[in-house]
Amino acid sequence: MDERIGIRIPEVDAEARRRARERADALLMPSRALGRLLDLGEQVAGIAGFPTPDLTRKAVVVMAGDHGVTEEGVSAYPSDVTGQMVHGFAAGMAGINVLSRHAGIGVRVVDMGCRADLSALVASGAVIDMKVAPGTKNMRRQNAMSPEQAVLCVRRGAEVARRLADEGVAMIGTGDMGIGNTTPSAAIAVVVTGRAASELTGRGTGVDDAGLARKTRVIEQSISERAPSPRDAVDILSKIGGFEIGGIAGLVLGAAERRLPVVIDGVISTAGAVLAWLLEPRVRDYLFAAHRSVEPAHEAMLALLGLKPILDLGMRLGEGTGCALAMPIIEAGVKVIREMATFEEAGVSGAT
Repeated sequence: MDERIGIRIPEVDAEARRRARERADALLMPSRALGRLLDLGEQVAGIAGFPTPDLTRKAVVVMAGDHGVTEEGVSAYPSDVTGQMVHGFAAGMAGINVLSRHAGIGVRVVDMGCRADLSALVASGAVIDMKVAPGTKNMRRQNAMSPEQAVLCVRRGAEVARRLADEGVAMIGTGDMGIGNTTPSAAIAVVVTGRAASELTGRGTGVDDAGLARKTRVIEQSISERAPSPRDAVDILSKIGGFEIGGIAGLVLGAAERRLPVVIDGVISTAGAVLAWLLEPRVRDYLFAAHRSVEPAHEAMLALLGLKPILDLGMRLGEGTGCALAMPIIEAGVKVIREMATFEEAGVSGAT
């Protein structure tokens, strides 16, 4: 446990996972015929206990924040779009709203550090106010935030997870919104994996070749000048991170603290999950990778965490959209173990 954050995560319950696997191996079908679906259900059993829990109440949390590094021309869209998209989420108009409605998943939007004035949305209950500051500083020119702010955004992210757990949410997905945030996310991937920026920098919102070269150069220069410590999550976050990335790290830690399964989305969410893992390695056992993003930094960080994505659909939207698709699959794995009959219960002869 990192004393600066003060979050202690329990070990997963190996006996509960063993009992879930024992039941899965006795289910009314050829051995392990549902493949990885059973693995997912068994992992949830280890996290939450066995018999496996009811995962009907699920939520995707969209952490939002602005980034000073957009001054360097690393995004195809202006920073104003962050606040505009938060209004879109609140109105139910965005991709995450559509996919979450389809799957019966709640969406919570959190202002971790938007420049826009979102006070009216906060007052209406449409947005949770956890704002640390109105956007990070330009990491190419100075540290993105102070160490104190880095710690604060992780703690505030954890507080969101605790609130959801208290409301009865049983599985949490991570989402993001922040123009320019693939730049700090790729930078985090470079630092923690030791690979080159030229390998891990992607097009994000769709920059052209010149924009990709500029973005790569900004990442290289930022890392060289800020020199974050590769195993110190607070140092990395404060120097080259983002408020919503820190909020995601805290969300992951807070959910694991309450023994909730956590589904992570694409490259930004996985950058937050990597920081959470550096702060508390036990968190790895609580994580599910929703999908494989086309951003190259995403696969590199998944490999570092040892996570295998559930879906591979060529997606790169963010917002938690991958979570909205993967969470019902995880729930299906839990339901199969809990609800499907065994050979003995069904009175059917097993394999000889």
